Amino acid sequence: MDSGFRPRRPRNDNASMIFNAFERMVAFRYLRARRQEGFVSVIAIFSLLGIALGVATLIIVMAVMNGFRAELIGRILGLNGHLAVYGETTRLTDFDALAARVRQVPGVASATPLIEGQVMATGAAGAAGAMVRGIRPEDIRARALISEHIVEGSLAEFGEDGVAIGERLARRLGVGVGGRVTLISPEGTDTAFGTMPRLKTYQVAALFNVGFYEYDNSFIYVPLQSAQIFFRMPDAVSDLEIFVKDADRAARIGQSISAALGGRVRIVDWQRANSSIVSAVEIERNVMFLILTLIIVVAAFNIISGMIMLVKDKGRDIAILRTMGASRGMVLRIFMLSGASIGVVGTLLGFALGVGFTQNIEPIRHFVQDLLNVKLFAAEIYFFTRIPAQIERGEVATVVGMALALSFLATLYPSWRAARLDPVEGLRYE
Repeated sequence: MDSGFRPRRPRNDNASMIFNAFERMVAFRYLRARRQEGFVSVIAIFSLLGIALGVATLIIVMAVMNGFRAELIGRILGLNGHLAVYGETTRLTDFDALAARVRQVPGVASATPLIEGQVMATGAAGAAGAMVRGIRPEDIRARALISEHIVEGSLAEFGEDGVAIGERLARRLGVGVGGRVTLISPEGTDTAFGTMPRLKTYQVAALFNVGFYEYDNSFIYVPLQSAQIFFRMPDAVSDLEIFVKDADRAARIGQSISAALGGRVRIVDWQRANSSIVSAVEIERNVMFLILTLIIVVAAFNIISGMIMLVKDKGRDIAILRTMGASRGMVLRIFMLSGASIGVVGTLLGFALGVGFTQNIEPIRHFVQDLLNVKLFAAEIYFFTRIPAQIERGEVATVVGMALALSFLATLYPSWRAARLDPVEGLRYE
């Protein structure tokens, strides 16, 4: 009996690799399962949602990890510099001449004399450990990360006995602009009556908040001359803090600086000084990528199971198509299109959800915090006062490409089984 309709049997031409209208119609119709095939449709929906959530989660988490790494390194380098030059002993003498020679090295942006030391800081509300950094007034005003994040007071008053202190540390000590903070050195002064603590009281000229909890909670900037007197280093500094034009070339520029100074110094670059932090963030980033990729892999396995069930349920339809002239390639493409469409739609949905969530992550965080009345991002734990997020196009393209590839691969085996089905066997048991 001739039904009057015979699908064209694609043979050895380039057009055979393109899904024609008939194949698309059959493939999409199979996705709209009838009542007795509802379980297949449920599996398809969960597979789609699994891929969407996997892609979205991977984009969001990787963006946050990228933002966290960029913010962390930016804050560290904004305050600590790319290189630190130390003397052969514990101090650097003739530091102005050394700084002038360092500035002449190609690639160096600035060289700043510093004095660093740990103290006990006391105020009206209590005491806390702090890190004192002695720096010249003109140098701290040129430090953008400090000068652009003054929340109270002004660096114009920095000098003499005026100091700049982190906002969170000031809050702990109970001091504000115009208030007084006393610094106590762990190295006392020897007297006839024993060792007496060495202390000095300063007036708070400015409060800064750079958004990095560790610095806002512990740093105090003191004029260099006052720090030299307090730490008993009248003609010396602790080190030279150097900023270079290209942070990635810091180690190589450090070698040039060492040669320019005759090798009588010890140089530490930012990667070595913060190697534990940078390595930990990089390892965590890679591990999170591998773990979250498993979500997409599991969703791909759901596509395989759903497609195998679909092939089993459509055995009679496949046999009829084959007897009407459909080739094995046509059946293969029908089921590949049916399964791959789940992955494509899920990937696109996950892409839109991930990018949208990342671009609005701070408003979403505040909304959830207000709704649940909980603190989701503690600055004292994560070092930052907000959730950093930075989308990298290449990384997003990799995630989307991987999801699409897994979706297409998941359709190969079920589609191959459908194409290999014998029409006689398909009709015999119906």
